[in-house]
Amino acid sequence: MPEVLLWRELKGKPLGMKFRRQFPVHGYVADFACVEVRLLIEIDGIVHETSERPMEDAKRDALLADKGWRVVRILAKDVLAGVAQCASSIVALAVSLRPLHHPAARALGGPPPRSGEDS
Repeated sequence: MPEVLLWRELKGKPLGMKFRRQFPVHGYVADFACVEVRLLIEIDGIVHETSERPMEDAKRDALLADKGWRVVRILAKDVLAGVAQCASSIVALAVSLRPLHHPAARALGGPPPRSGEDS
């Protein structure tokens, strides 16, 4: 349920950031991904707090980080308590990871293109 609520907020390309749901990556399936900035979002329910799961999650996160992905984990209860706030934070992070030379980044106040670069 938290994933469905969050997807409603992320699927419309907020601030020009495209998110994908149930994204396959290196043998795993991430809840959400923003491929442009190599950001993965995992929504963790209570099962992620039990037995061996935290160690498995850490191992998975390390493997994905080694492959160039940034993994952010959000508790399901936090999504349920404030889905708009969670979505806003995710989008803000994605935007902050976008290269400054990206046209949308310039529209958000990034530096102008250097001489000879397309605007």
